[in-house]
Amino acid sequence: MPTNAMHRNYRKTSKTPRRPYEKERLDAELRLVGEYGLRCKREIWRVQFALAKLRKAARTLLTLDPKDPKRVFEGEALLRRMSRYGLLNEDELELDFVLQLTTQKILERRLQTKVFKQGLAKSIHHARVLIRQRHIRVGSQLVNVPSFNVRTSSEKHIDFATNSPYGQGPPGRNARKRAAAKAAAGGDDEE
Repeated sequence: MPTNAMHRNYRKTSKTPRRPYEKERLDAELRLVGEYGLRCKREIWRVQFALAKLRKAARTLLTLDPKDPKRVFEGEALLRRMSRYGLLNEDELELDFVLQLTTQKILERRLQTKVFKQGLAKSIHHARVLIRQRHIRVGSQLVNVPSFNVRTSSEKHIDFATNSPYGQGPPGRNARKRAAAKAAAGGDDEE
């Protein structure tokens, strides 16, 4: 029987709120969307869903005995991952601190926020545009996903892409057009 490689079981990446018209939640979400330059509320819900999964894992590990091999092995892995992404400090490497993580803490680690905070963009919205238009690289890897989670080790390697007009690349379309117009105007003056 022929197989079709296009069938995949994609899992959900976000979860809609139970009460769609709760005023406090709507106001808080709108504030987050504005502060972090998000495209839609689903971006917040996606982060909240990921956070819920992290907290659920930490809760189930906390129910086990501290000497349990599963808790030791998976707990260390979870804390190492949280530390690598800068969500927990070195003095907070315990499962209890995973339960205290907030949506804002995860949103602070997004590439879009980092580009703006490092001064590469004029605003949080400009940062998103720069990333989508392939002007930003992390290390040597060009990244065009604004929700990319930046590790603490690669935080200092965020920069303009090598082929970007903002970096060391050739001038952009408008700059070339202006230079051509200036050259044409300069050529007319000499005659």
